[in-house]
Amino acid sequence: MKLALIGASGFVGNAVLKEAASRDHEVTAIVRTPSKVAALDGVTAVRADVNDIDALKAAISGSDVVVSAFNGGWGDPEIYAKHLAGSKAIVAAAKAAGKRVIVVGGAGSLEIDGKQLVDGPHFPEAYKDGARAARDALAALRGETGLEWSFLSPAIMMAPGARTAKFRTGGDQPVFDANGESHISVEDLAVAIVNEAETPEHTGKRFTVGY
Repeated sequence: MKLALIGASGFVGNAVLKEAASRDHEVTAIVRTPSKVAALDGVTAVRADVNDIDALKAAISGSDVVVSAFNGGWGDPEIYAKHLAGSKAIVAAAKAAGKRVIVVGGAGSLEIDGKQLVDGPHFPEAYKDGARAARDALAALRGETGLEWSFLSPAIMMAPGARTAKFRTGGDQPVFDANGESHISVEDLAVAIVNEAETPEHTGKRFTVGY
């Protein structure tokens, strides 16, 4: 396949880049700084600003599917506005180009007993604005028409680890293991993303993964 990967040099984006390249897909890595993109066979780095809808549309025009690992920037006091604006621009570009899009969001909008994690008293304050932006981006996606989309929320805990390709999927609630933990390696999150790109199973839906 030909994948357009937005945010390819970030934590999740880099893992997706490696996973897609390992499966011999052609990847257009769309970033602000092309020099930060891993040099891999089949990967072409392209500089584009996610807020420039016309430039983004041009960058993704040759792809079969768009994967957005865009992040507004953890630690930026304006992350809410930046993440939401960038997310909406990505959707607009994908819609204009007629491309299917897979959006990687946060775990904050996952629900336990009908309450989203980001609204709970124990959600880390430093991540709240970004999580709220991702939640609102999901809400906006759910109101879209004429666009093939899916939205992947990682498990509550995500960190570098092993690529097992063995995990379970869920919908709006976190996936917990036998010990009551919700976790996934970023490598396996990347597997789930590329799986969805190859074989869409959650079109028009949010899904999550965990062990």
